Amino acid sequence: MSDDLFVAARDAMSRCHAPYSEFPVGAALRADDGNIYTGANVEVASYPEGWCAETTAIGHMIMAGGLEITEVAVIAEKMDACTPCGGCRQRLAEFAGPDTKIHLCDANGIVKTVTLGELLPYAFDADALK
Repeated sequence: MSDDLFVAARDAMSRCHAPYSEFPVGAALRADDGNIYTGANVEVASYPEGWCAETTAIGHMIMAGGLEITEVAVIAEKMDACTPCGGCRQRLAEFAGPDTKIHLCDANGIVKTVTLGELLPYAFDADALK
């Protein structure tokens, strides 16, 4: 079932805008409603400002009314098993639990699956702000 996330992430990566880093990234996430939301990195002239693929996908989910991430796939054209950056790990933690599966992909499919808790064991949560 996670193969559909890989395909969606790969397709999203093909629509990235990375003229400065030349490092295309795509992400796809499945929300608790079963829908898949995708994103690609979008760079702007005030580099390194811009949007990561995971951030873009989260934005699409929120705008469509999604609330919780149940599974994620990430792919980068120039790197096998690319993990989300630190900022995206925290953004994912805002909408996903520590047991949420993060599928790391290469051009052929999923090469490794880890949990968000493994990637970010001490994530900030809403309780930290009280």
